[in-house]
Amino acid sequence: MREILGRRRRLRYRRKKGPVQLDAALTCAVEWGWPVLPGVGLAAAGGNSPEGSGRSGGDRGRGCACPDPECVVPGAHPFDPGILAASTDERMIRWWWANRPTAPVVLATGGRAPCALSLPAVAAARALAVLDRMDMRLGPVVATPTRWSLLVAPYSLEQLGELLFVKDCVPSSLRFHGDGGYLVLPPSETGAGQVRWERAPLPGSAAPWLPDVEAVVDALVEATASTTPETGLYPPEAGGSNRLTY
Repeated sequence: MREILGRRRRLRYRRKKGPVQLDAALTCAVEWGWPVLPGVGLAAAGGNSPEGSGRSGGDRGRGCACPDPECVVPGAHPFDPGILAASTDERMIRWWWANRPTAPVVLATGGRAPCALSLPAVAAARALAVLDRMDMRLGPVVATPTRWSLLVAPYSLEQLGELLFVKDCVPSSLRFHGDGGYLVLPPSETGAGQVRWERAPLPGSAAPWLPDVEAVVDALVEATASTTPETGLYPPEAGGSNRLTY
């Protein structure tokens, strides 16, 4: 009898295990009020149908499920539905992920939703270490093997334009994800690899706190002026303006 009960417990545990994208999508949309939608995902083995469509998966390293054979962000973008379909409606979220359980979770940035700025992964890791030493308070940080994204409070294109206008120099490697943009959230799987939280939101029902984009950019500029080459953030050359060199 003990053996049978133990086997039943193991079976129940196994049934509970499965794709966790739905839980992540519901947390973002319903608890935090962030509009999300399923990303296109990776192509199934032997074709370019979405990985989460219920067909056979296969090995990693597959291309994007979109029609573009040269897609530069495989699996990591919206396709069908498009970005404008992003929703916070629980029924819509459940319907999407019931049909594609392993689809990436894509956040539609801007509006009332978080925005983000991203850096190459190695530079971002060094930058976070510098900002920590400066006691700079940061919000959640999303990490992929290639880039890290720092979530910030929503900003408009006008606000971003005014912010960048007064800067002497902004690094070309710094990307801004604002109104009309998107960002893939954990625990998604894309062509670049696993998406994870480098700085996870604090547990709880309240939406995560987000810093102002100007405060984060200013801190990065300040960090550049006061760091050494081994950090990867180089101070400006003599006679030059402040620069962020990654």
